[in-house]
Amino acid sequence: MKKIAVIPGDGIGIDVTAEAVKVLEAAKQTGLDISWTSFDYGAEKYLATGITLPDEEIENFRKNYDAVYVGAVGDPRVPDMRHAKDILLGMRFKMDLYVNYRPVKLYDESLCPLKGKRCEDVDFVVFRENTEGLYAGIGGHLKANTPDEVAIQVSTNTRKGVERIIRYAFEYARKTGRKSVTMSDKSNAMRFEGDLWQRVFKQVGEEYPDIEKCHWYIDALLMQMVKRPEQFDVIVTCNMFGDIATDLGGQLAGGLGLAASGNLNPGHTSLFEPVHGSAPKYHGKDVANPLAAILTVGIMLETLGWPEWNKRIENAVVAAIKAGKVPKDLGGSLGTKAMGDYIVAKLMG
Repeated sequence: MKKIAVIPGDGIGIDVTAEAVKVLEAAKQTGLDISWTSFDYGAEKYLATGITLPDEEIENFRKNYDAVYVGAVGDPRVPDMRHAKDILLGMRFKMDLYVNYRPVKLYDESLCPLKGKRCEDVDFVVFRENTEGLYAGIGGHLKANTPDEVAIQVSTNTRKGVERIIRYAFEYARKTGRKSVTMSDKSNAMRFEGDLWQRVFKQVGEEYPDIEKCHWYIDALLMQMVKRPEQFDVIVTCNMFGDIATDLGGQLAGGLGLAASGNLNPGHTSLFEPVHGSAPKYHGKDVANPLAAILTVGIMLETLGWPEWNKRIENAVVAAIKAGKVPKDLGGSLGTKAMGDYIVAKLMG
């Protein structure tokens, strides 16, 4: 049996996770050997108890669960978002979830903001290094709150960290029949970090003569994603640039309401989350789009060993889009619960 820890989180995270759990229930009813347990970590618990996500709970997830599913976290009542940082970044770093996996896949041409682009033109994957770079949190303030204040933020990249994400990208390309891997950096300005990424990309790439290697500076990459997204198969980059590029990719594919992701440590417990935020003011109003949360379930089930379920969920989402049975942000009128019910009906039909 595969065990899943579910953290609905805050705001619409709670709403969309309820629909994601409906999909898990449908999968279980059709024979998947899975179970899940809900955990109430989020702003409410933090405000009431001061508890974010204890280290012992992360260890519990690592030892006793096969996956962690998080809806969305963030609440304006916690101005520094400490609970959100401890939950998401805490698990990413402490569980060594070094692969941030973001598919960019257009399910219907009507959803793409680019003129004349077909579904086959927007179909690539971004792998973002997930445990280093600027997000490592190395830095500080000198002479804070004075005219002489200095803020320092250090981007830290290790040979191990760079090599393993680049190698993962090449392995994924070979396994899935993708023809090219594009690495993006800013080595014309960030000399030392860029030099490491350039050297490792070249050295690892030599082990994959069957895969085309490409390189774009990050600013040029973003322009090319808009100009000619069909040129990309697999993109690999650092933490900060990956964060930026994947949000643009989400918009190319129809918006963050369709953007799913996985935070992976291959062979170990991994974390799965829709990309959108928690939007607390919409919580409980039955207006949030749950499709990203549902597509994230597909990625999770595929990672757990059921790739056919990822395809089934994608097919159900495509059917909903073509039928116009979608939420308001995609041009339809379905509420959160009705959208989840529609997908479940397609899966069970």
